[in-house]
Amino acid sequence: MPWPGRPHPPVVAPQGRATSAPNIRRRRDDHPPARGPTPGEVLVVSLASCVAYYAGRFFERHHLDREQLRVLADFTMADDRPARIASVRLRVLVPHELSGARLEALRAVVDHCTVHNTLRQPPEIQIEFG
Repeated sequence: MPWPGRPHPPVVAPQGRATSAPNIRRRRDDHPPARGPTPGEVLVVSLASCVAYYAGRFFERHHLDREQLRVLADFTMADDRPARIASVRLRVLVPHELSGARLEALRAVVDHCTVHNTLRQPPEIQIEFG
């Protein structure tokens, strides 16, 4: 299901102990046409992949089929400087009806994926030239 501003949001699915290669579809109005995902899209897809991985592990632990489990991702860029992603929206498409308690447990699990934790507490970044 498309989200405003993006005809096809990236979709990520858990695969074994990893996640599938995300499908990143570019907007048709990109000029010039992009040759691949932007760095911002890579960051958002990394977050979606992490959520898919953790959700997939949750499904495994609870003996649920995760075949149709998917994570859709969308983001908006900030209007001011510095250039950055202002917001990210993820939608976990759960293939099973989950009780309220189990859905909250899933939320707690995916809310603590490694990439999400890294965005909450940014690492020290050093750029060196050689």
